[in-house]
Amino acid sequence: MTPSRHTDRRPADGSPVARVCVDVPLAHLDRPFDYLVPAELDTTAVPGTRVKVRFAGQLVDGWLLERTERSGHAGRLAYLEKVVSPEPVLAPEIARLARAVADRYAGSLPDVLRLAVPPRHARVEKETVPEEPATVDVVPSAAPDGWDAYPAGPGFLRALAEGRSPRAVWSALPGEDWPARVADAAAATVRGGRGVVAVVADARELDRLDAALTGVLGPDRHVRLSAALGPARRYRAFLAALRGRVPVVIGTRAAMFAPVRRLGLVAIWDDGDDLHAEPRAPYPHAREVLLTRAQLGEAAALVGGYARTAEAQLLVETGWAREVLAERATVRARTPAVAPTGDDPQLARDPGAATARLPSLAWTTARDALRADAPVLVQVPRRGYLPSISCAECRAPARCPHCAGPLALPSARGTPACRWCARVAAAYACPECGGRRLRAAVVGARRTAEELGRAFPGVPVRTSGREEVLARVPGGAGLVVATPGAEPVAEGGFGAVLLLDSWALLTRADLRAGEEALRRWLTAAALARPAAAGGRVVVVADGGLAPVQALLRWDPTWFAARELAERRELGFPPAVRMASVTGTAPAVAELLAEARLPEQAEVLGPVPADDDRERMLVRVPRSRAAALAEALHVAAGVRAARKATDPVRVQVDPLELF
Repeated sequence: MTPSRHTDRRPADGSPVARVCVDVPLAHLDRPFDYLVPAELDTTAVPGTRVKVRFAGQLVDGWLLERTERSGHAGRLAYLEKVVSPEPVLAPEIARLARAVADRYAGSLPDVLRLAVPPRHARVEKETVPEEPATVDVVPSAAPDGWDAYPAGPGFLRALAEGRSPRAVWSALPGEDWPARVADAAAATVRGGRGVVAVVADARELDRLDAALTGVLGPDRHVRLSAALGPARRYRAFLAALRGRVPVVIGTRAAMFAPVRRLGLVAIWDDGDDLHAEPRAPYPHAREVLLTRAQLGEAAALVGGYARTAEAQLLVETGWAREVLAERATVRARTPAVAPTGDDPQLARDPGAATARLPSLAWTTARDALRADAPVLVQVPRRGYLPSISCAECRAPARCPHCAGPLALPSARGTPACRWCARVAAAYACPECGGRRLRAAVVGARRTAEELGRAFPGVPVRTSGREEVLARVPGGAGLVVATPGAEPVAEGGFGAVLLLDSWALLTRADLRAGEEALRRWLTAAALARPAAAGGRVVVVADGGLAPVQALLRWDPTWFAARELAERRELGFPPAVRMASVTGTAPAVAELLAEARLPEQAEVLGPVPADDDRERMLVRVPRSRAAALAEALHVAAGVRAARKATDPVRVQVDPLELF
């Protein structure tokens, strides 16, 4: 460490020492460094502030973690160069949380702090004057049923209001107004004098929760925190929480580190959505960060959704959390009638149902709902027009002659183009048979909307997907074609929900394929009216498959328990802790050779990865999870100290293993 320009002055005896996390993303430097605090910075250099320090001859950013009277460093210490802002943006509990998250995910503290603390916006700091925490007058929820539909629901709210810390895994009923239920839980927590952090997957869900909380708490009693807000608005919301001006913070995964004072409840909705997984190192999952916060801060936790992940089921089976479920009679009263197209009775009536994209049962269900002046939702797994095409003669997949990427057709009159390199293949000829005619291999949402428009002339057809996501649709007759996660809410509920192309979800080479398919189906089916009100759901799949059975019975808890039992038997997460190590073959081999893995560790692979890289998997019992993360982090530090050029990505419990 090169001394700073202050080192020519002799520090007085007992000079204060600042322990600083230096923002240098190198694993072997993942530790605090000591600096002396010059007299002119003594009042502003407080724990939690951003600072500038000299490190290896360069001026770098850092966070002041703590001040001490002594230093364990034997050599001469440099001085702090500058306090960037007197605002202590890193609260002590967030610093502690960040360290725990870094240790769990084999990451570095600076990487986690970059996720936890948004970039400074000087103008916002100057315009916002710290205020006393606002008094919140909580308005009771106006929902007629609310948590009373769940036997354990009223007790959960009562515990929150009394300042206790219950932990619940909540399986929401079909048609449940889940934003109102989360708002009820937040209001009970605030009534008990504590704060709340609630995380949802996307902006549309955030809008719904925002409206529900405004109705319960009133305006300006909570803030939204998400990366989509922009630098100024995001930093303003962050400061409002940091300074205690609001007791509740809601947001996407950017809110998982929100510095709420006296945290009493962390909540996450639909924890199986892959949007909750952070794509930046060290790749933490919002659910795990929030549960770690609950554990460290002795706060309550609420993990909710229409479906249930294996991770949530593990919380229940280990006793860490309790189930909040409705009785089966209540579930049956609220569930739409669900029917598959691939079981024996349906095949006897319609032999073509096994291969038809829109079997007769699905067609008649949509027709009957439209005749009853009810909207129909059609869920299609793929967006676009024809996202995958093949040769019409030999059925070989059509691939780009330049990069071998899959060709797609953007419209009925469009020209085939590569989905990887975007090159147009106007003169495509099949390399296998020379054929020039193409056929659909996978049908997207826009082509589906076109087909349904021809099948039901005069009926308005809307699409909801990546280009435009609809939040709500009217309750009259109409067709809505949506990709998973983009399903709108219909006034009065959908009269019918059609779940097409189930094979695209169930046949994915993914550990979570069945779990993800059921989650997407339940999310769409929950928007249908109850069976007593004419609501029907048709899933184009074999009724004997486990995910389809769980949908037919509306029993996600059964499927989650089954899924967890199978993963426990096969040795997959969350029953075990697994890490993936991805990079070039020599780089991966070097890191694993350096890692002092626990004795119980199993190394599996290699598995092919993208861009000529490979992936190795390391599996250990959950009791050895901390040892695995530490071993991989230390090995990454050794490579960083050697200035290894080939990067290696280490992910603990990644969503995708293969």
